[in-house]
Amino acid sequence: MQEESFGPILPVHAVDDDTEAIARMNDTPFGLTASVWTRSAERAERFGRELNAGTVYQNRCDYLDPALPWTGVGDSGKGSTLSKYGFYQLTRLKSIHFRTSPHPNPPEYDSGPARYKDGGSAGLPQGEGGA
Repeated sequence: MQEESFGPILPVHAVDDDTEAIARMNDTPFGLTASVWTRSAERAERFGRELNAGTVYQNRCDYLDPALPWTGVGDSGKGSTLSKYGFYQLTRLKSIHFRTSPHPNPPEYDSGPARYKDGGSAGLPQGEGGA
């Protein structure tokens, strides 16, 4: 079970205990979803913590909650969709800094290649890339 598969399939493999199940489930470069079938909430939570999967289901495998991120790990899914985290994936932060007071001695800018008429280069002090 080393290929990423999509569709209405359910791979099943017999194991001796939960430790082996978790090890086998994590033995893959993929990790979009995992489904844990148990009546025990504690057991499902343990699997959820230990599995390398972006989304872990208990006793289901086909439900999306718009309030929860749909995300993967490893070679499955880059980023997130749904929830506020999906929104963050579709946006890019940008900072714009404005000077709120005038420069005390603004240099006269010459339209040449980042040079000021006073000989400085791109506003760098003498000896640090300036003329």
